[in-house]
Amino acid sequence: MSEQQRRDSLAEQAAAWVPPWERPAPPPNPEPDPTSEPPEPPVDGEDDPILDSYRSSGTETVQDPAVAGGPAGQDEAAGRSRPEAREAAAEGVPAARAAGEDGAGGVPRKQPAGRRRATPPPEPGPVLDDAELRGALEAILLVVDEPVSELTLAQVLEQAPERIGPALAGIAAGYTAAGHGFELRRAAGGWRLYTRPEYASYVERFVLDGQSVRLTQAALETLAVIAYKQPVTRSRISAIRGVNCDGVIRTLVSRGLVEECGTEADSGAFLYRTTTMFLEKLGLDSVADLPPLAPFLPDDVEELADAT
Repeated sequence: MSEQQRRDSLAEQAAAWVPPWERPAPPPNPEPDPTSEPPEPPVDGEDDPILDSYRSSGTETVQDPAVAGGPAGQDEAAGRSRPEAREAAAEGVPAARAAGEDGAGGVPRKQPAGRRRATPPPEPGPVLDDAELRGALEAILLVVDEPVSELTLAQVLEQAPERIGPALAGIAAGYTAAGHGFELRRAAGGWRLYTRPEYASYVERFVLDGQSVRLTQAALETLAVIAYKQPVTRSRISAIRGVNCDGVIRTLVSRGLVEECGTEADSGAFLYRTTTMFLEKLGLDSVADLPPLAPFLPDDVEELADAT
């Protein structure tokens, strides 16, 4: 065949070539016989004369996505046209998935991962009866060196926190009714055993034995100012007392009765407040339990304030 004849043949074939998306759909395949062997899959483009001629002439061609088995070809194999496949791709849906999960070339959707369940809280231990719970609480309270909270006791005993408060209140009422020399008192946010005030002289005689370390008058005055005015700066304390109190404050800090609690916004001076040990030593639950100052003020306090 001459070159001119080959070109005429190619031109005729090109004029008669029908694109795959315009070809009539093939008839449905009959159900395969399970006893027969499956047919071999057809080779893409083997029924296309133009492609065959290009392959035979050795010319390098770029395969059409529809022939190469790409996403568009999968859509067309499922009975979709190229414009419909492009619309599906424009909407962000892969063409193969747009054909349907049950159709040809369908890709199953990824199932969303289930939410992780929260770890359940630990279950409480065996429920103790009232007598055993009372004994366990008394044993712990005898060895503590500072007030212990109800939540801590509930965690140690593995009991519901709702049972601890009423049990401690019952123990305290029983000690008071029996007239013991000690009592169970709530102080500094917790519970602790204390000796009764009426037996304080005997306890002091046994513990101190003639040796006592007392706070000076200046330390007591400074501690009172901090307790009622907290948080307060050193300059404010000195202004109230009328003397410099830096050394006294250092003494109170070293004893653990006073601590720093930040700085003042305007001047940047350190602020001081009382500690948990202060409440523990006085047997108070909070600073709100301090006695009021009104009975100790002079009658002419307003005149003194105006004069100042």
